[in-house]
Amino acid sequence: MTTVLITGATAGIGAAFARRLAGDGHDLVLVARDEERLGRHATELHDRHGVEVEVLSADLAEEEGIEAVEARLRDRERPVHLLVNNAGFGNKGGYLEVPLADELKMLKVHCEAVLRLTSAAAEVMRERKRGAVINVASVAAFVPRGTYGASKSWVVQFTQGAARDLAGSGVRMMALCPGFVRTEFHQRAGMGTENVPGWLWLDADKVVTAALRDLSQGKSLSVPDPRYKAMTGLMKLAPRRVVSRASSSTGRKYGPK
Repeated sequence: MTTVLITGATAGIGAAFARRLAGDGHDLVLVARDEERLGRHATELHDRHGVEVEVLSADLAEEEGIEAVEARLRDRERPVHLLVNNAGFGNKGGYLEVPLADELKMLKVHCEAVLRLTSAAAEVMRERKRGAVINVASVAAFVPRGTYGASKSWVVQFTQGAARDLAGSGVRMMALCPGFVRTEFHQRAGMGTENVPGWLWLDADKVVTAALRDLSQGKSLSVPDPRYKAMTGLMKLAPRRVVSRASSSTGRKYGPK
């Protein structure tokens, strides 16, 4: 029996990871801010799948929240075999429209927390010569679209660099880059999604299935859908100014209203 720690575990992609991994027989440590919701989710997964589910209420935008999860990941008596860094959020508005404090909070969650939790987990995993980390990024990492895209680009670069450095250690690292996924993400940020065409939406459970398959194949980057694979491939080949112009136009068309 192995243990998986998932941040942002009560909704969206995080909840989908929890459902899938509990169904596969893994014990879970669920991390999120809402303690009551965590408890309900944990009870449901335990009753349905018979696995042990631990809850850890922590806000990763706060120092004490990051420290609490770091401590759990460093607990060698209760090792975590897979870490899923999924916690994250978006801010509605463009550069200089979003308060700087909110931008810094995003960087705390998307970058500092990911770095620190990955490091805490990988340190113990390397000692055991076994383990994996999935850092949830976004296809926004491949286009110049403000702080959100920049933070997710950092996640991708950091994860792939760490994967190279840890090659041969038994520790696997992978960045997961989905596109639009039907979750609470946009609603929580106050972003309208009525302009997003139906063909762009992905199902969270299918995203998780693709991610776990790519992890098992040793990939350091997972773009879990042929449509988005094609789009990211084109973005890598196109001149930067063309990508920037297309991204700005797409943002105005499909972004928050």
